[in-house]
Amino acid sequence: MKILIIRFSSIGDVIQCMSVTSGLFRKFDDPQIHWITRTDMSSILKTDPHIHRVWEFDREDGLFGLIRMARSLKKEKFDLIYDAHLNIRSFTVRGVINSFTLRLFRSKPKVIVRKKYRFNRFLFFRLGRKDAIPQPFRGMISFQKPLRKLGIDFSIQKDKKWLFPQSVTSSVDQLLKMEDFIIDNKTITIIPSAAWELKRWPLEHWKKLVEIMPDYKFIVVAGPDDTFTKDIADVAPERVLNLAGRTNLNESFYLIKQSGFIVSADTGFLHAADLFGKDGIAFMGPTAFGHTTGESIRVLEIDLPCRPCSKEGNSECKIAETKKCLFDITPGWVKREIENTL
Repeated sequence: MKILIIRFSSIGDVIQCMSVTSGLFRKFDDPQIHWITRTDMSSILKTDPHIHRVWEFDREDGLFGLIRMARSLKKEKFDLIYDAHLNIRSFTVRGVINSFTLRLFRSKPKVIVRKKYRFNRFLFFRLGRKDAIPQPFRGMISFQKPLRKLGIDFSIQKDKKWLFPQSVTSSVDQLLKMEDFIIDNKTITIIPSAAWELKRWPLEHWKKLVEIMPDYKFIVVAGPDDTFTKDIADVAPERVLNLAGRTNLNESFYLIKQSGFIVSADTGFLHAADLFGKDGIAFMGPTAFGHTTGESIRVLEIDLPCRPCSKEGNSECKIAETKKCLFDITPGWVKREIENTL
């Protein structure tokens, strides 16, 4: 069985879609799973031992570059194509693979598509029809659902032997050694950033959490533009390691894998912790699609009639108290949840 998965981006969606590979691998006898994605997403996919080959598409190659790659994919003669993106690029890839010449000389591959239900989203966000989209919406389940018709069991596997390159593991280990920082059972990995400000737990709450948990150490995982994380580290520099901008995508992915407990905003690496079966806490604010799937991450949220109000957190609050859904998740509440778990 030769399978092609199409998912180009984003980090969170790619990670959630990775939850299907174990089930596919168990269902079929020694399947070859290929995946086409954007070049900047490929390093994460290459850590999955169930993916036979990652096809890297550079956006700068444009439409003609995508068509050339699709022609190469066509030669692989796939038995199953899972379009987990459903956009112009994925439609182009499917169109080239299922072109007339292929249908003439060989049966075309079975195609399964993950629908986006755009009209339901319109009803949900624009007309306030809260029954138009299932809540809580769990991304991993949404990626697994179209493939369930094949009779696949998608129970999350915590024992997958991930293939992190030695360059990645050595780089992270060396960084921790250089900072004289040891990850133990009182170390918490925090992921405070998100693509949109509206999705972020307030900075003062992060600082207060560090302050009221003096017996714990913290590792901050964030991007190079997340300069606000310095304020969190400055609360207790002797026990907060700020790695914002100091690790690349795959190194951050590995750090989540090595973590014992995470506290995260609604962002891509939250789903990495979910995929790895990590214990943790997640903050759900304005958005509708960020809930985790596994049982090991406790989701904290405030029941407000105005939420969820946004697909990605790029809207404005509909009530006078800006970000009330996140401000009312207090540091004291988070502290109690952490201590109840650890």
